[in-house]
Amino acid sequence: MSASSTPGLRRLTKTHKVSIAGVVVLGVASLAISAIPAQGADAKSVVVADPISWSKTVEAVQTKSVQGLTQQHQVIEKAVKAAAAKKAAEAKKAAEAKAKAEADAKKAAAAKKAAAAAKKARAAKAAASRSAARTPVFANNLDGWIKEALHIMKREGIPGTYNGIYRNVMRESSGNPRAINLWDINARNGIPSKGLLQVIQPTFNAYHVKGTKFDLYDPVANIVAACNYAADRYGSMDNVNSAY
Repeated sequence: MSASSTPGLRRLTKTHKVSIAGVVVLGVASLAISAIPAQGADAKSVVVADPISWSKTVEAVQTKSVQGLTQQHQVIEKAVKAAAAKKAAEAKKAAEAKAKAEADAKKAAAAKKAAAAAKKARAAKAAASRSAARTPVFANNLDGWIKEALHIMKREGIPGTYNGIYRNVMRESSGNPRAINLWDINARNGIPSKGLLQVIQPTFNAYHVKGTKFDLYDPVANIVAACNYAADRYGSMDNVNSAY
């Protein structure tokens, strides 16, 4: 097609083509410009990098950014782990403190219980000692037997006097705790009278006083049971002046 066939257009000369190519090259090159601080005193000079240098620069920035994010994640992860470890340590410390408090409380309770038991034992021992001190020692003879019997009778509320008991003992057995009647009606019935105050077994069984021996021949037990019977039948052994 000739130049005259297309209105408004002219054929490009060689000079035009070179000029256009230069503009294109300039445009491409402008994308590769990297402005960095100048090294000179006037700080006005710039360095134009080629496309390869520019690509490497971008890649380095990206790499640095990734590394920065990784470091941040590591710092955060480390902080989270440290917080968890601290919390676990505090929980362990609290649990140990609670266990120690419970152990101390149990130890204190045991010590208190032991102290109470020891105090109770000391009180019981002291009471026994006082009781032993209050209990007189009686002679193993008629005088001692009557006095011991009177001591028990006073505690049990059984009336009687030394003279009343002594008088009846001398009439019944002459003071022999092994005395036995084998000729009266009780003997013929198989229940002879025995002991200081000549008591038959059924009477002794019925009027025996707790705290004395369950033995009809025991002098103290015999006197106390006989006086208990006499108090029930006659008001007191003092009122008995004959066989009863």
